[in-house]
Amino acid sequence: MNEERRPFWDYEDLALFAGIAVPALLITFVLSKLASPLTSRLALSRELTALIFQFVWYGILFGGLKLLLQLRYSRPFWRSLGWTRINGPGVAAFAAGPLLAMATGFVGLLLKAPKIELAPLKGLLDSRGSIALLVLFVGLLGPLCEELAFRGFLMPLLVRSLGAVSGIVLSALLFALLHGPEYEWSWRHVLLILMAGIAFGWVRYRTGSTTVSTMLHCSYNLTFLFAFISQTGTMPQKW
Repeated sequence: MNEERRPFWDYEDLALFAGIAVPALLITFVLSKLASPLTSRLALSRELTALIFQFVWYGILFGGLKLLLQLRYSRPFWRSLGWTRINGPGVAAFAAGPLLAMATGFVGLLLKAPKIELAPLKGLLDSRGSIALLVLFVGLLGPLCEELAFRGFLMPLLVRSLGAVSGIVLSALLFALLHGPEYEWSWRHVLLILMAGIAFGWVRYRTGSTTVSTMLHCSYNLTFLFAFISQTGTMPQKW
């Protein structure tokens, strides 16, 4: 078993990481207020501003985790969370993302999952610039941050304590619940996200690489994102 599957951190570190979230949120709120004149001058929409500062929060949060790993263990951030070079399995995982998206979409049809409007995303489809940022944040940076947190940091700890199956499923359940508010707590959508999270976790466990699960997550998100953009019919006319 490689180092990534035997985390050196413990539940005290998990509590400290969770404890960083609130002050990070407060700092992000203050920064957003200070930046309000700039965002108004740039005519950024409320949805785009919220998206940008969500990732400011992520940056502060993971900066705190990096500091935690360095101060307590003198260990590197990326390698400790299972980040490796992109290789064959990573490319294969990226290619498998659309297949996973189609599989969950098919299950959603069988379950008759209700259509969710996702109004905040529609507010980001008014220009090619905002669409490019949406692809960057939702299709690339979002999966990266979520995989580092759930499959890089949380899941190895749960697997060590509970075993592979329970650790993968529990981390996927927490991941699904995090997305619950976006889907108005539709149990069908939460179940579909749980399925995807289990797939991400299984890939992380089998390969020992958060990079590979991130590649799968990215192409999975991008598939749904491009489908969403094409279905709304609100893409800008000039590119």
